Amino acid sequence: MKTLYIIRHAKSSWEFDVTDDKRPLNQRGLSDADLVGKELKTIVKTVDKILCSPAERAYSTAKIILSHLDISKDVFSLEPNLYDFDGTMVMDVINSCDDEIKTLMIFGHNHAFTSIANFLGSKQIDNLPTAGVVVIEFDTDKWKDLPVGKTLLTIYPKSLR
Repeated sequence: MKTLYIIRHAKSSWEFDVTDDKRPLNQRGLSDADLVGKELKTIVKTVDKILCSPAERAYSTAKIILSHLDISKDVFSLEPNLYDFDGTMVMDVINSCDDEIKTLMIFGHNHAFTSIANFLGSKQIDNLPTAGVVVIEFDTDKWKDLPVGKTLLTIYPKSLR
């Protein structure tokens, strides 16, 4: 069995004159990431690997959410190929994970994450909102051969406010 946590970055700010990858979270993004982190604390038991887009908004979201979880920082790493918007590189990252990893958590971007959640999961979603989470479980031992899995859970910040 494999479990995948797909987490979209929280709401970012457009008020600064910075490149796309440097955009910070806005106030709502900061509070939504905190809400999601508190919710995940009640759900997440163990995570073997955490991969995150190097974009500032994704990294900041990950730091806030992970501050609520009892997970070793040793399993966290930035993954440049998660800075992807169509999903091709994201799927390559997931499929190339070591099979010793049972539970994988990824932080990144739309439209890639909505597409992947719909491609891999059993529940169709219109849009994974900012700071949204989709958890999918797969009946397989290999990341490279992921079948369609069972969507176990969706968490949207709006429902936590």
